[in-house]
Order: sequence, then structure tokens, then C-alpha cells
Amino acid sequence: MGAAIGQILSFAIGIAISPIPIIAVILMLLSNKATANSLSFLSGWLIGLMGAGLIVLALGLETSSGQPSDTSGYIKIALGALFLFLGWKQWTKRPKKGEEAQMPAWMASVEGFSSGKAFGMGVILSAANPKNLGLAIAATASIGSSGLDTSEEIIVLVIFVLLASITIIGPVAIYLIMGPKADAPLTSMREWLIDNNNTVMMVLFVVLGAKLLGDGISIIS
Repeated sequence: MGAAIGQILSFAIGIAISPIPIIAVILMLLSNKATANSLSFLSGWLIGLMGAGLIVLALGLETSSGQPSDTSGYIKIALGALFLFLGWKQWTKRPKKGEEAQMPAWMASVEGFSSGKAFGMGVILSAANPKNLGLAIAATASIGSSGLDTSEEIIVLVIFVLLASITIIGPVAIYLIMGPKADAPLTSMREWLIDNNNTVMMVLFVVLGAKLLGDGISIIS
């Protein structure tokens, strides 16, 4: 099981350091319904990631001998190529010198979300976001081809979801402990993430894309 956990670490980190979901939960924590909406968002996020992982595990991407199938190799190659392309897109979209970084338009309404909308946004940003879904598929494919029994696969999947969610759980926990005193550090974190979103995502896509391509090529070779 330790080897399987080692395989999914980079994918979990890739999801965890995505700026957009972190900014979204921080905006909710700075709103008038901070506790209810942030907990709803976190619940949707966890359920979305766990659900995506369980679906991939149910499909089964290993051979009868428990080894990774060629299908899982081709999936990783496709995801690696996609991530490299997305890394290039992030590079071309980076703010020019003197320009202000732009966030998605929907973020302007986050502070007015209901708990239901916050929950739905958590699901969308975890399981329906192409990058996070791709990493969840890659991680779960690795889990499924590790030769573990079903209960061990579920344990590793839970560990993956928790690691991938640490940057969402962290701000929520900080707010629940500190209350309004957390506003200043959360605001500083939000501003840094907005300013550096494109750079963080570009590096992330390139590194993970290269890893996935290498993993995929190793499987089918």
C-alpha cells in the first residue's frame, strides 16, 4: 500500500495547489455566510473527488495479473499531452508587464452564494474541472493497477482525496479556529494567488504533463 500512496502523491499535490478553488473558498470565508458556505463548499469538493475516484476504480484499468493495462498507459499519455498544451495556454494568457491579473467573472458573485450553490461549486471545481478530473483519473488508475485488494484501494483513495483537499481544508480550519482574526492572512493569501495564478498553473501543468507522459510510455513499452 505504501508504493501506491507514493504513486498518487504528485497527483494529489497537483490538485491541492490549484489557485482557483483556494481563492473561491477564501472568498466564501470573507463573506457574511462564511461558516455555512465554506463547509458546504468543502463537502461538495470532497464528495466530487471521492465520487470521481470510485467511478474510475469501478471501471478497472488493470490486467488480470494486477499490472497496469495498456489502456491506463494510453490514458496517461493523453492526459500528459493535454496538460502540456494547457501549460502552454497558461503561458500565453499570463498578464503582461503592468497588467492586472484577471479572475473568472463568476468569482464576483461567490460572496453572495447560498449554501446549495457553494456545495455545487465544490463539486464542479473538484470533479468537473478538467485538470482536477484528469489528475483524479490518473491517480485512481495508478491505485487500481497497484495490485491491492478493494479495501486497500479505498483506503489509498481516501488518503489521496484528503491530501488533494488539504489547501481547502486548511483555510476553513484556520477560520473556524481564529474567526474574523483570520481575515487579514486570508486576504493576503487570496491576493498572492490571484497575482500568480497563471505562473503556478503553467509550472504545474508542465511538470505533471511530463510525469504523465513518462508514466504512460513506461506502461505501454
